Amino acid sequence: MRAVLPVVLAAQFVVPMSISGTAIALPVIAADLGSDPTPLQWVVNGFNVAFALFTVVWGAVSDRIGHRTSFRIGVVLTAVASLVSALASSLLLLDAARVFAGIGAAAVLVGSTSILSLHFQGTERATAFALFGTVNGLGLALGPTISGLLIAVLDWRGVFAAQALVLLVAAVGTLALPALRSASTPSKLLDFGLLRNRRFLALCLVPVAGAIGFVTLLTYLPAALSAVASLTPGRAGLFMLAMTIPVLIAPLTVAKLTEMFDAITPDRVVLVSLGFLVLGNLGMLALQPGLPLAAVVVPMILLGLGFGLPIGLVDGEALAAVPPHSSGTAAGVLNLFRIGSEAVMVAGYAWLLTILVRGEVPDRADAAAAAAGQPGFADAYAHAFTEVIALVVVAVAVTAALIVALSRTGRSDVSSANALSATGDPH
Repeated sequence: MRAVLPVVLAAQFVVPMSISGTAIALPVIAADLGSDPTPLQWVVNGFNVAFALFTVVWGAVSDRIGHRTSFRIGVVLTAVASLVSALASSLLLLDAARVFAGIGAAAVLVGSTSILSLHFQGTERATAFALFGTVNGLGLALGPTISGLLIAVLDWRGVFAAQALVLLVAAVGTLALPALRSASTPSKLLDFGLLRNRRFLALCLVPVAGAIGFVTLLTYLPAALSAVASLTPGRAGLFMLAMTIPVLIAPLTVAKLTEMFDAITPDRVVLVSLGFLVLGNLGMLALQPGLPLAAVVVPMILLGLGFGLPIGLVDGEALAAVPPHSSGTAAGVLNLFRIGSEAVMVAGYAWLLTILVRGEVPDRADAAAAAAGQPGFADAYAHAFTEVIALVVVAVAVTAALIVALSRTGRSDVSSANALSATGDPH
């Protein structure tokens, strides 16, 4: 039983790190394997799209073959694919390896949530899922910095080699996982009927806003820093600490403040975080050729706070919004929203940015180099970046408005759920 959390969390840490930490290597990969924009972007998108699509597939497969088995398969598949990625001699092989890594990562996610749901009960389950959410946040936040340092020391191949090493250790650890008891209703591990609860739906949309307004930039800002300011991956990774340190500090700060001051409610924290995401993205419009990088430090801090403030808090509020017997199911749905939206939004961001860069640079080869974040095309990249960020601001604002509207009308759902729970009615 003691092995469950360390093994699950170690394997899961690599998943968000793969989402946010791979793009920082694109300029170096382009210089080594070629800068054709489509296969180059699929180094990131191949993982993200496969991960998002196969999350649903593995949900069905896991119920048939067992969650521990699917988790093991996912860990081994992702480890092998990461090792192949580190050894890839062409973009095509690297793309294929990243697709298989995404397929394996989906099994890791589904297996992780299922294992935690079935192994832990009550407060232990809530604690386990809080740690799960924290590890996901850490993986996302530290992904660019860790990858940047690995590139500086070992080249881009070190990014995938390090992921493979962690996963191989986790794969050995799966041998110590105890057998899972059978779930009475395994299909409810991802029961989307819970989304009829408007309060719960609103809370599920909070990490979606974070995916749009923070994770996309966390993933591709290093490439923007390379393109616009000619920063090396190592320097860009260190500069990203302005975004990531607030993510690490904010959750504990919020927990202490909510204990000390009654006026600091979860709803107000979420509202402030959404405002920070909007303001932070507006401030990122200052990333332009000729302007000092110091101009975007405060916006980056705001983005980190906007993403970090609700971490943990959202998980607790989401579980409180549903009857206790549905807490494991709710955690699975929430984490699917969280990580699935990150994968989809990152892929969409890259696709749109590449199209806009192509519109700015007529020559195909130059457009490919510019989209990869290689220096020398600062004006073209900055123009495309500005257009994408403008759309991100609108998308975050619309999502925030929907969250607020659902939260205001969803309190009756929580009251009804609590009343049903008090009468012992599971339906």
